[in-house]
Amino acid sequence: SCLFSRAAEQLTFCLLPSRVGGVCKLSTESSLRRCRTPDGKICSGRGKCDCGICICEATEPGKFYGPRCECHDWVCGTYNGKTCNGTCHCGSCMCENSDGRGLVTGRFCECDDSECLDEDTGEVCGGHGQCYCGNCYCAAGWHGDKCEFQCDISPWESKRRCTSPDGKICSNRGTCVCGECNCYDVDPSGDWGDIHGDTCECDERNCHATYDRYTDDFCSGWAGKKCEHPLSCSLSLDSSLKKCRGTSNLPCFGRGQCQCGQCTCHPPGDSRVHGKNCECDDRQCEDINGEVCGGHGYCSCGRCICEVGWFGKLCQFPRSCHMSDAQSKELCETSDGVMCSGKGSCHCGQCICSPQDWWVSGEYCECDDRECDKHDGLICTGNGLCNCGNCECWDGWTGNACEIWVGAEY
Repeated sequence: SCLFSRAAEQLTFCLLPSRVGGVCKLSTESSLRRCRTPDGKICSGRGKCDCGICICEATEPGKFYGPRCECHDWVCGTYNGKTCNGTCHCGSCMCENSDGRGLVTGRFCECDDSECLDEDTGEVCGGHGQCYCGNCYCAAGWHGDKCEFQCDISPWESKRRCTSPDGKICSNRGTCVCGECNCYDVDPSGDWGDIHGDTCECDERNCHATYDRYTDDFCSGWAGKKCEHPLSCSLSLDSSLKKCRGTSNLPCFGRGQCQCGQCTCHPPGDSRVHGKNCECDDRQCEDINGEVCGGHGYCSCGRCICEVGWFGKLCQFPRSCHMSDAQSKELCETSDGVMCSGKGSCHCGQCICSPQDWWVSGEYCECDDRECDKHDGLICTGNGLCNCGNCECWDGWTGNACEIWVGAEY
């Protein structure tokens, strides 16, 4: 038998003697049995068997290794241009935690939970919350970046005080902290800003032609709920909106401003949003790090066209796989041993979530995108990505549903 270990990029083989005086003492069958993988391949099909020992092939961009050539580093993902942001071991990232506290985590070792440490006590989130990828999620009754402040009212009372007349927490326009709403003030130059009120129920953006603060054309010479339709237009308001809708329920697909039957896509100058009715949103082709189609395809009107050998919504899955089913399934299992949370299939160590249930997402299909906030009926208002129940807004947008523009004036 053969034992294998790897640490700090060093290989160590511990073998029972198979050669004496340079002569192999194993039979051909015994030699091949030592080199055979569970799926019946000799040296995983990536090397030659020499007296029960696999001599692995050297290929670009790296070398296979392991007692049966089952390991290869280039399948490890990259983050910010670095492989693993740590050490790659047999296709999985091994995070460097020299202090022994295990604060560097994540599939790519991209999370540094030391950012959650309380500077005074050294405890994670002050001992009053949990840390996820450098951000504290506080227990009930605590708040602050490091959960350092205790609230003197119950969580239920806090929620009650923050509930707006329409039943939403801070009207979906702010965050609730200990019974008080911190509104997303997109125009701090005024006494209150565009959004104000005890529960952020007042939204002055409703008086604007678009839902930002940068339109100064109010109702003189204009018509419509938001004064968005010029009276000089030869089309009626309804005809104008119908022409701007196209195949959508929203004018300009909710990504622009309709004026006299023509769409101006928002924000102007961003070529990723285009089309006669702003129907093409190429931002949908980008992952959370901004990479287009995983680097394995190109974007066409918001959909990825994958290169040969790749598939998936973002071309993130390779069609060929160089690992056994057992190795693949091991990477797809959650901590409780369930494959892809029971909501998807496993391919080459990655979960492919059920396409029938569009809301299922996450590395292990553990997330429900229906939990993300909506505005105008659109998840994250179409201005961000839903990441496990929370909206990750694109540059220039903020708010629970990415509904507030705070970028450059236009």
